[in-house]
Amino acid sequence: MTIRAKLYAAIVLTILGPLATTAVALHGMSQMGDRFDEVQERTQHESIARELKFAVTDMNGWQTAYGYDNGRSRPIFERSVQTLREDLRRATATFSDPREQALLRELKQDFAAFMAIDVVAYRALRRGDEERVRDLFLGPEIARFSAMADTADRLATYQASRAAASKRDFDDARDDARKRLITVALGAGIVIVLLLITASDVARMALEGERHARARADD
Repeated sequence: MTIRAKLYAAIVLTILGPLATTAVALHGMSQMGDRFDEVQERTQHESIARELKFAVTDMNGWQTAYGYDNGRSRPIFERSVQTLREDLRRATATFSDPREQALLRELKQDFAAFMAIDVVAYRALRRGDEERVRDLFLGPEIARFSAMADTADRLATYQASRAAASKRDFDDARDDARKRLITVALGAGIVIVLLLITASDVARMALEGERHARARADD
């Protein structure tokens, strides 16, 4: 390769090198940004699902309490019911994929059935029919609670698996970006070597030209 060709090649690589590095870095950052946003979204979904699971258990516990303390815990139960309703509204506004929506619909149906039985049980409690209250709580109501708890657990498990998958995707994107940057760095190293070789050749030719000029002057 001639010195001129080397110079042209060095100039082209000097221009393309930073452009390639910038392009690879921006692409990697974009991919990582998308994956990070997905991780945050899935983590939020998992958090909501776990709150639903806790709210279901908390509500059932306070229902059992008011059934055995002659209604004294009823206000706490009603607050726990309100909390669950708020969590369900939040989940409805957040969850979007078909699996999430299907499990959420199932949970809402179980909750509606649970509350329908609670209305009957509370009326019986106010009448003083404690045996009827216990029969409802230990029979159909516990079945509804078990169904809610199972659905909430499946929803939480699903969200946890999606969050874990998003985290793996983020890690893969980070590793890919690192590999691309390493490749670009190696290319930059080659460019530096070519520039050094070209500079050495240019310097050598300059010295040879100077010697030839001196030799002609001496003649």
